[in-house]
Amino acid sequence: MTTNTTFPPHGRLITKLTALGPYLRQQHSSDGRYFFDCLASCISAKKAPEEREFWGWWLVMTTTGTGFEYCYYFGRFDNKGEWVRESVPAKHEQAVLQTLDDFYPKLTGLLQGEFNLELTPSGELEEAELGSVA
Repeated sequence: MTTNTTFPPHGRLITKLTALGPYLRQQHSSDGRYFFDCLASCISAKKAPEEREFWGWWLVMTTTGTGFEYCYYFGRFDNKGEWVRESVPAKHEQAVLQTLDDFYPKLTGLLQGEFNLELTPSGELEEAELGSVA
């Protein structure tokens, strides 16, 4: 069975993805590739704001024939504004996981509910599949 998938225009999709919350980074996104991240837990609030680093996650979503696929990572957002893949310390892990667990249903709800597009894990995904019951 062949499915004819219709994607919304890039601008409309950007508007809808932005409305999900503070996750979409438009400057790192392009037509067919969308970059989301979350600075979930501050490493040291004692530092000046411009020097602070955070534990969190980032997710890249790319188009496929029937929707999108995703790959996500955990790590540290450094004071240069770059993501570095690192293991999240145990004391920050729950905050980081909770924000990702809160985001994923919003993303799938939008894609499936409003646009009838599927979201599947990338073959490159090294972490657990999102939305699966642990």
